[in-house]
Amino acid sequence: MGASEIPMLAVRGLHASIDDTAILKGLDLTVNAGEIHAIMGPNGSGKSTLANVIAGRPEYEVTDGDILLDGESLIEMAPDERARAGVFLAFQYPVELPGVRYWQFMKAAVDAVRKERDETPLQVREFDRKFTGMAKTVEVRSDLVRRSVNEGFSGGEKKRGEMFQLAMLEPKLAVLDETDSGLDIDALRAVARTVNEMREPRRSMVVVTHYQRILNYVTPDFVHILVDGRIVRSGDAGLAEEVEDRGYEWVTAGNGAAS
Repeated sequence: MGASEIPMLAVRGLHASIDDTAILKGLDLTVNAGEIHAIMGPNGSGKSTLANVIAGRPEYEVTDGDILLDGESLIEMAPDERARAGVFLAFQYPVELPGVRYWQFMKAAVDAVRKERDETPLQVREFDRKFTGMAKTVEVRSDLVRRSVNEGFSGGEKKRGEMFQLAMLEPKLAVLDETDSGLDIDALRAVARTVNEMREPRRSMVVVTHYQRILNYVTPDFVHILVDGRIVRSGDAGLAEEVEDRGYEWVTAGNGAAS
């Protein structure tokens, strides 16, 4: 297989557990460069576990299988190493970091990523121009990004902040874990607009969602239905609409053969 044929993300026979409870049970997923894949499924199916395992959250134990980014295994990498390699996770519930100023937080993160890419760090003025400009582009209020990370932010403001981080870091692979959860329509559109603007041939995205709502604004190349730790059905964007119309029971009631 040539280098151009190596998928951006390859999940192979992945088994993972938390607190000795098996969640992922032999999951396979291939995401090529430039593609957006949506992961849907009922509550408890393993969607957020998949997102967190890709990012390397230590609470989750991988018991079998592999995760490869551009052909390189992530399994033995710490979360910060995965981030520097190009993995970005937008949390379902972004955490507050009291005392950590957004500007300093993003400067350190951007510098670390640029170092990994053998690029020189941005000078303070250059970084500040990018920081200020990107905040306007993503529609994050300037007073928010001058405060501590997420401290006192509303749910929608935290999610917009995640999109700001995504735009600043320009990762290879962005995993969005139910980023649409709890958003009003304006915040949802702002999140979707950032995702669409970040779409490009050398970046892939995995959008984890329970509902089809965000997919009204972001058109995925593929939709996968996750049930009991495995992908049981795959299709195009029409599959999400079918789930919206029929619910997940039609998949779990004997219609789960992969397609």
